[in-house]
Amino acid sequence: MKNYFKVIVAFFILLFLILNFFNYETPFFSDNSIIEPQEPSFQYGILVDSFNIKKEIVKEGETLGSILGVNNMYYALPDILAKSEEVFDFERGLAHNKEYTVIYTKDSVPKTKYFIYQADVVNYIVVDLTKGVDVYKGKKEVITKLALTEGKINSSLALTIDELNVSARISNELSEIYAWTIDFFKIQKGDAFKVYYENNYIDGQYIGIGKVLAAEFTHKNQNFYAFLYKDNENYGEYFDEKGRTLRKAFLKAPLDYYRISSRFSRNRKHPVTGQWKGHFGTDYAAPKGTPIMTTANGTIVKASYTRNNGYYVKVRHNGTYTTQYLHMSKIKKGIRKGVYVKQGEVIGYVGSTGLATGPHVCYRFWKNNKQVDPYKQKLPPGEPISNDNKQEFLIVKDSLMRIINRNI
Repeated sequence: MKNYFKVIVAFFILLFLILNFFNYETPFFSDNSIIEPQEPSFQYGILVDSFNIKKEIVKEGETLGSILGVNNMYYALPDILAKSEEVFDFERGLAHNKEYTVIYTKDSVPKTKYFIYQADVVNYIVVDLTKGVDVYKGKKEVITKLALTEGKINSSLALTIDELNVSARISNELSEIYAWTIDFFKIQKGDAFKVYYENNYIDGQYIGIGKVLAAEFTHKNQNFYAFLYKDNENYGEYFDEKGRTLRKAFLKAPLDYYRISSRFSRNRKHPVTGQWKGHFGTDYAAPKGTPIMTTANGTIVKASYTRNNGYYVKVRHNGTYTTQYLHMSKIKKGIRKGVYVKQGEVIGYVGSTGLATGPHVCYRFWKNNKQVDPYKQKLPPGEPISNDNKQEFLIVKDSLMRIINRNI
């Protein structure tokens, strides 16, 4: 009987062990306790896992020096200004409401290792203090998606764009593309447009439109086409369906946004001297620091300072045309005699140096060595597509034409 009992007990013990073997779970290494390796974290191309990060907004009145002082970096200000000369003009000041980031150690006495200034939504400036002082530019990754928008005008182009719930910049882009072709003050009900363009995103967030790749504008029952194409050394410009450029050889003005405060005149009372004399230029009023662009391709023949002109730049475009830009707050670095500049390139910044009462640029225009009013000149067209690139342009144009006509 005792042996029988022992056999029964042994059987149940063996059964218990077998069942527990097949249901065995390691108490200290369960699936739930396995630690997955984490992906390294980068910001602005910097590995930040071992750092603390602080993001702030530039407040009104704050300067680079004051921000560096608060973050124990003021000692580096002279080196930062010296190293950043060819990268970013910190001396012009930081823009109000722009974001900046400070990356610092987790020590009991933190040490700042990086300062990043977000110059705009895409571009940023990095001040690297890990090994001395280094300053360089960076760009956030931009994801581009293409879109086609079309509309018919009932009242104005801007209102139609707004009703389509797309970026208001499309209206500005079309106005600039067709600036020499269509008078947008005279567009009328029934005019229509199609525009094929880029939508840009950063970190999944929409940041605005990029390039307009193609457009069709119907005005007074006539179709005007525009196709973006990079010909030779150009940055890219717009041509019609036959390869003719839509721009003139000269921009209408040396500023993007402006107010004409004084026109070309043979007899005008000077606002500073009070004398009546000819004003052989056109004054464009704009805030101090507004970029000034050369209105056409050419070579710098003067970049200097005089008592009357203040800081100024003079550009010879060819044997016929020369332009001059007066009263700058400063001339852009690198702009000097002998440098070749392209239409739309920044050559300086609006100011009030010399004989001037307020910030503006006095734009002067010579034709055959005689100062003339640019608004009364029949300006030459820009260069058409070169013969070498004509065939490639036609292929690009046909592809874009199919898209805007929805024959994809």
